[in-house]
Amino acid sequence: MGKILGIIGGGQLGMMIVEAAKKMPEHISKIIVLDPVPNCSASQVGAEQIIADFKDKNAIIELAKKSDIITYEIESGDSEVLKSVEKDSEINPSPETLKIIQDKFLQKSFLFQNSIPVPEFIQVKSILDLERGLEKFGYPSILKARRDAYDGRGNFKIDSPEQIQKAFDYFKEKNLMLEKFVPFKMEVSVIAARNTKGQIKTFPPVENIHEDSILRETIAPARISEKVAKKAENIAKTTMSVLNGAGIFGIEMFVTKNDEIVINEIAPRVHNSGHHTLQSSEISQFEQHLRAILGLDLGNTTLMHPTIMYNILGPKNFEGEYKPIEISGENIFLKMYGKKISKPLRKLGHFNLVGKQGETIEQLLEKLESLKDKVKITPA
Repeated sequence: MGKILGIIGGGQLGMMIVEAAKKMPEHISKIIVLDPVPNCSASQVGAEQIIADFKDKNAIIELAKKSDIITYEIESGDSEVLKSVEKDSEINPSPETLKIIQDKFLQKSFLFQNSIPVPEFIQVKSILDLERGLEKFGYPSILKARRDAYDGRGNFKIDSPEQIQKAFDYFKEKNLMLEKFVPFKMEVSVIAARNTKGQIKTFPPVENIHEDSILRETIAPARISEKVAKKAENIAKTTMSVLNGAGIFGIEMFVTKNDEIVINEIAPRVHNSGHHTLQSSEISQFEQHLRAILGLDLGNTTLMHPTIMYNILGPKNFEGEYKPIEISGENIFLKMYGKKISKPLRKLGHFNLVGKQGETIEQLLEKLESLKDKVKITPA
């Protein structure tokens, strides 16, 4: 008899976890998601839904009592409440790990203490701390909210002393940290998995291209040397070995101009930059995540086809219902998330463009240019 899986978060990541779980009926018999949005993406593909906020204590307790195992697709769950319900349900990644990663200052401190390369950083409790930090790090530097920030929200790049007050006021009493700016030549990420038995596997590093601080394209594999790729994978494996719990982790890194690697941020969940694995690899990040938390052997992570993932985002100047997206062609795989309303920069779907035998990344990038107009969001 399969286990009942609980997921905190029912957006597109939860949706794709549910779809992977449906292919594993011998291991998972039922899926329940906790999400505040009625008819969320995950519920549209067969998950039962508890409609409540991610941090709702009673809802988390209810989910734990109904589930054999709990995971999450968003870091917003209350780690203390999750810790308290471990007697009712197995939780992975562990609440302790979630607590560390939810707070960017704790996350960076943990990595630094474990000799894993990160940019220089300090805690900021006052404008005086900020001024002293900027004297130390110079300009530009990045002021960050320690919690509840993703897709570039919660970051303020300070380029000059005139911006200090504005940057500090921008965060309105939030807990902050300052990070030295890394003049990187590329952002890469490694999707890494650790199962409950301690087995660790990584997918090859991918290259991420952002637009308005939101991921727009992922190129798999990243256009880096084998030496740099190995360095990134080794750092990811070291990170996984010191973090508790099981599951997929998206580890974002900067490649510096000297080909050094420093970790930018870690997400304790399946990750947008891993969507290419749905077509590029023998096993997707979603199935790998499930295998990890169920204690099964991890699957083969070899990249079988060069692939570009392209996010379909809502236009900045439009909110409302939109015309259906239609795109087809050989080796084009469209995935829409069932969100009826477009909002500025909302992730509505993605497509994977998969390379044929012998096709290069440069050739795929040329093909991508001809497809971008076909997936533009327009009012219904």
